[in-house]
Amino acid sequence: MKKVLAFDIGGTNSRLALINEHFEIEQIEILPTIRNSVKDFLDNIDTLIAKFDLSDVIAFGVGVPGVVNHETGYIYDLPNVHIKDIPFGEYMLKKYGKKSFIRNDAEVACLAEACHGNGKGLEKVFFITISTGLGGALVIDEVNQDYVTEIGHTAFKYKNKISEYEYLASGTGIVNLAKINGLTIKNAHEFFDLVTKNEPLALNVYNEWINILTSFISMVQNSYEPDVICVTGGVMKAKDIFFNDLLAKNSNSNIVECHFKEEAGLIGAATYAFKMI
Repeated sequence: MKKVLAFDIGGTNSRLALINEHFEIEQIEILPTIRNSVKDFLDNIDTLIAKFDLSDVIAFGVGVPGVVNHETGYIYDLPNVHIKDIPFGEYMLKKYGKKSFIRNDAEVACLAEACHGNGKGLEKVFFITISTGLGGALVIDEVNQDYVTEIGHTAFKYKNKISEYEYLASGTGIVNLAKINGLTIKNAHEFFDLVTKNEPLALNVYNEWINILTSFISMVQNSYEPDVICVTGGVMKAKDIFFNDLLAKNSNSNIVECHFKEEAGLIGAATYAFKMI
């Protein structure tokens, strides 16, 4: 059976999975993403690959949190990993003799939902990930669209200062937003813990965060008119706390949790590789 090795490289963790042509995950390995050094980053990927038998692997499918040339496999910038100019496709071909089919991580995850998940059978599927960063992507008729890759970096004015949606609404953005509003927290987990305890300052930040996310979703809805918006990411671990509030604020949009949840990136990377082959 044909298989691909799928990469879901995030700002926090790098996840590799052996996925067959029925889109079943046969093996998955995870290591923290190495930052600040291209060499160490690639060495870490090699460490993960060494855990797999590549004899039936026909290609690599790769999703990364940044800007890439999906024709050559060259990665221009991974902002949350703090590295640039990575000849990923060339490196993988030279070392392993296999082609890498690479796109932005939100793009491949959106493809998974459009082809196999909660967007299957729909014309326009938009994907949003709320994790270390804030990403989005659009698929029309099961084909990736190239022009919304870095939508999380769209400018947003908050308290008379120009910022970005990602800086305020992502998992790490919650920490920034809290600081702006006088609340010091270490991470999103601590923040949502305070929200469940009805801490007044945390509740104020929470309302601000929901409103910023609503603005982001409204921009997506007005710009692309998707049939469905699929949401996933590390912040969705707290969905029981915020998701119903987000749905209520965005009643004009069809918002659902991703079918594949945190596996969307892996399934999408495999889907993209099989399509390209």
